[in-house]
Amino acid sequence: MVDTNRTISRREILGALGASGVTALAGCSGGDGESSGSDTTDGTATSGAGGSGADSVTAAWVYISEVGDLGWSHAHDQGRKTVDEKYDWLETEYTEAVAPEDSERVFEQYAQGDADIVFGTTFGYQDPMYTVAEQYPDTYFEHATGYRTRENMGRYMGRIYQPRYLAGQAAGMVTENNTIGYVAAFPIPEVIRSINAMALGARSVNPDATFKIRWVNAWFDPQTSGQAANSLIDEGCDVISQEQDSPAPVRAANEADVWASGYNAPMGEFGGDNYLISPVWNWEEVYDPTISAVRDGTWESDAFWGGMETNLPALDEWGPEVPQEVKDTVAETEEEIVNGELDVWAGSEFEGESDEFLFQEMNSFVDAVDAEVPE
Repeated sequence: MVDTNRTISRREILGALGASGVTALAGCSGGDGESSGSDTTDGTATSGAGGSGADSVTAAWVYISEVGDLGWSHAHDQGRKTVDEKYDWLETEYTEAVAPEDSERVFEQYAQGDADIVFGTTFGYQDPMYTVAEQYPDTYFEHATGYRTRENMGRYMGRIYQPRYLAGQAAGMVTENNTIGYVAAFPIPEVIRSINAMALGARSVNPDATFKIRWVNAWFDPQTSGQAANSLIDEGCDVISQEQDSPAPVRAANEADVWASGYNAPMGEFGGDNYLISPVWNWEEVYDPTISAVRDGTWESDAFWGGMETNLPALDEWGPEVPQEVKDTVAETEEEIVNGELDVWAGSEFEGESDEFLFQEMNSFVDAVDAEVPE
């Protein structure tokens, strides 16, 4: 897998994207039609709250699920641990298993306490954080996956659709039934974008590949997601993929002796010889430069959406029985993506769409997906 071997700052990535790309994403409006408050017309961002730097920083994280569950929150917490161990001037805190309706209270507690910056790590935290950020202008806030910002509230996400495309290539090459199953969480653009990218990757190497979808309407529900995986297997899917915060679909696939691709964190231990590969997150690539910017007084509100060139979205290690041909094909494509030579959406109905559309407006499936987006 490609390794950048260094932490790339948010400023560098925004600059590399170019002014037009930044404006397209950073200037997108919220669902209520309200433009984000910290964006400027030239694609740059105004300075946030705060001063000229600090001797120490206290950072807090709020998680939607328990960090012991091998998924989204676990991946974020690994990022927290990495930066916590790296800097002796940094203190970190976290609260796990916080439902969105309870998050405003938790954000307020951290803002009223000693937290210099608070990270909210799920889409449902967006509006509560937006409210609290207005009330506490001297505290920095960062929200993962959302689209609203303030002068003291930024947002961050990675282009996970890139490693999804690569995992799709792997799935398309190993399937014998040409039917790949996807255990999906909610029918929102973030999930639809991942499904489409994986389907396009599969079709790039296997024109007959199709995807079946099972919606479970939950990010973390091991029992239901495992049942969904079994249902897909019963319908002839011989590769299972997922958008879940649990390895339950991978485990179900292994028990049924079919290939499996996980998500969020390495899940090979649950897939055995049937493990393929997983798109994963290296959240320290965001947390390190963000927290360092708080310390040196250069933090700014922005809309960060880094690709594989940042090492934020990446691929796990291969499973033990993956054919070498699959590894070689994916490695070649990965290099093209990282070098900017391949656009995942090229040749599809989404080619040329803006970052704003890709980020928050994608609401239909490519032809390879045998499903419709629920109303």
